[in-house]
Amino acid sequence: MTESNRVTSPATESMPDWEKRFRAPRVSLPDWAEDAPDRSLFVSNATGTYELYAWDRATGEQRRATDRANGTTDGVLTPDGAWIWWFNDTDGDEFGTWLRQPFEGGEDTEAVPGLAPSYPAGLALGRDGRTAVIGCSTDEDGTTIHVVRPGSDSPAEIYRHRESAGVGDLSYDGTLIAIEHTEHGDAMHGALRVLRLDGSTLAELDDSKGGTEELGLEVLGFAPVAGDTRLLVGHQRRGRWEPMVWDVATGEERDLALDLPGDVSAEWYPDGSALLVVHEFEARGELWRYEFASGALTKVDTPVGSVSGACARPDGSVEYLWSSAAEPSVVRSTTGDVVLDPPGMKAPASVPVEDVWVQGPGGRIHALVQKPAGASGPLPTVFEIHGGPTWHDSDAFAAGPAAWVDHGYAVVRVNYRGSTGYGREWTDALKHRVGLIELEDIAAVREWAVSSGLADPERLVLAGGSWGGYLTLLGIGTQPGAWAVGLAAVPVADYVTAYEDEMEALKALDRTLFGGSPEEVPERYRVSSPLTYVDDVKAPVYISAGVNDPRCPLQQILNYVDRLAARDAAHEVYRYDAGHGSLVVEERIKQVALELDFAERHLPK
Repeated sequence: MTESNRVTSPATESMPDWEKRFRAPRVSLPDWAEDAPDRSLFVSNATGTYELYAWDRATGEQRRATDRANGTTDGVLTPDGAWIWWFNDTDGDEFGTWLRQPFEGGEDTEAVPGLAPSYPAGLALGRDGRTAVIGCSTDEDGTTIHVVRPGSDSPAEIYRHRESAGVGDLSYDGTLIAIEHTEHGDAMHGALRVLRLDGSTLAELDDSKGGTEELGLEVLGFAPVAGDTRLLVGHQRRGRWEPMVWDVATGEERDLALDLPGDVSAEWYPDGSALLVVHEFEARGELWRYEFASGALTKVDTPVGSVSGACARPDGSVEYLWSSAAEPSVVRSTTGDVVLDPPGMKAPASVPVEDVWVQGPGGRIHALVQKPAGASGPLPTVFEIHGGPTWHDSDAFAAGPAAWVDHGYAVVRVNYRGSTGYGREWTDALKHRVGLIELEDIAAVREWAVSSGLADPERLVLAGGSWGGYLTLLGIGTQPGAWAVGLAAVPVADYVTAYEDEMEALKALDRTLFGGSPEEVPERYRVSSPLTYVDDVKAPVYISAGVNDPRCPLQQILNYVDRLAARDAAHEVYRYDAGHGSLVVEERIKQVALELDFAERHLPK
């Protein structure tokens, strides 16, 4: 980050707040090298594009490690801090190879010569500086896992399966590999296997039951202690995500049974004596420390809001990325310090969220509402629908919703069935009636918004990106009288064509959601595809699409647009040179400006 970033120009001062929130420099939670904790890696948009930065904490020096037109966010430090590995794809298509460069700077070189380009499926690096475990995913091979061993420059394949899988972690001594796999065919509920470097199996853990009672497992990390064979695992045995400890050598399982509602994850403190517990409940996050010796659970003091990431440092302090809907993100420490404060313009604050609970067909639905300060309804209202679908909106700072609020809109975000953070049953509920379940919950919240006097029923906007874009197109087709405008970013529009063209890991997820492929259950895909209802769409619709998107590919969107055009339906399409979203700040601002303008032109006055 250069000194010029500290200067605020007159043009910046006259810039509207909503643009400042996008342009203000921001940083991710720094990752640090296990054996060289003064060496860190983080992501920042300081130059106008999200790139990786190396940070030497001992000297304070920061340097940009990557510089690509469409940005870079996937990178990791080797445990000794000597190298930065980063994933090199083409213009956001997520298909590429790993490169590496010295931490101090220098030429990028091929990290694993001889390994063909693929979609990434996990990476683990050994502390010896020579062992690497690389997960790869391709349509032709399914998932493969390769090991580069000490003394060898060529990768050896140790795992292959048609279903999706990924590298979880490498043990402290570099001899054991934990992988997550879905060989049983349920891409939403993984099983675990621990392999030796030669690919032989040491241990298995599988909670899948078959039928409708599948339970998932995830790798949270090996103990960071020499000779320790404990693996921290996430499980769903009590209907929500919780951590437990599994000794992969003896098979012993330690159920922590933490008395916290909502989803719970964890990671190790560097000495292995305790866990840093991350607790997500009702759209907010908090941190706790769990002591193995006593079983004591102690709250780590953080402000009310969302903790987007956290890690424990060798001195026992905790660094975490915090924000709220009203306050921009900042990397803080339990020492009281701001860990990483980028120079230059600060993002203006927004307004806080209001929690709303609405009774829906599947239970109580949690929605987050923002509106201009002092405003009273009925207001033009944007239902901003999150992607995933296994994700959730939270009390966290977001420049997009804040832009709508600045322009006089209320914003409603719905954690519909399928969202995380409300238990396994809520997350898994959307199976087979994909899209339609979520829209039932959104409709229930829409009815509340109108009846409460918040929302003007004639000026309702349905908007979202990715899965939220899919629900937008499905919603304006299946609920044509409910929405005045639709704004869909990188959506699924024609589900059958999307399935044919998308990356293999997403095909596996679709087979899980629908109960099979389009050939096996065609009616389920038909009733859940926006293309089925395109002729019923009444609302003007704006669609944006990344031309290199492997998740919601371009052709299936064009199929939908052609049908709109054939009947002269009001629509606009914007294509941009990136993948599933852009890492370029100016591009993000342009897209929000186009959506704001489209809504302004098409909503009733």
